[in-house]
Amino acid sequence: MPKTNNKISESEVLARLAAQGIDNKKGLDIRLLDLRGVTSAPTDFFVICSGNVPSHVSAISDGVFETIKKATGYNPHKVEGYDNAEWILMDYFDMVVHIFLKDKREHYRLEELWADGVSTPYPTTAS
Repeated sequence: MPKTNNKISESEVLARLAAQGIDNKKGLDIRLLDLRGVTSAPTDFFVICSGNVPSHVSAISDGVFETIKKATGYNPHKVEGYDNAEWILMDYFDMVVHIFLKDKREHYRLEELWADGVSTPYPTTAS
């Protein structure tokens, strides 16, 4: 029987941790977008979600930071948009988190722009 390699990449681990941090803060419509098969992609994974209001978007970002920091010790390379909190981008090199206000997410449509990637919904604990 052939052996299967069940190892997951570090970028996938980070993506799952980010999704967990988002879920902990009740982020909405969490998607993991696997871009490893897209030649022109700037990173391996996008994790995309929405928040209701700017304070919710900021809280989600804090949740991602805390979850990844606690599990790995990693800090994001760069965070943009935190002060405005309409679209926060957290760059972890091989994994990038995008946290949007709902209307901004609908406007920029990242999932459509990167439709060549494999999009997977994150099973949230919220009902």
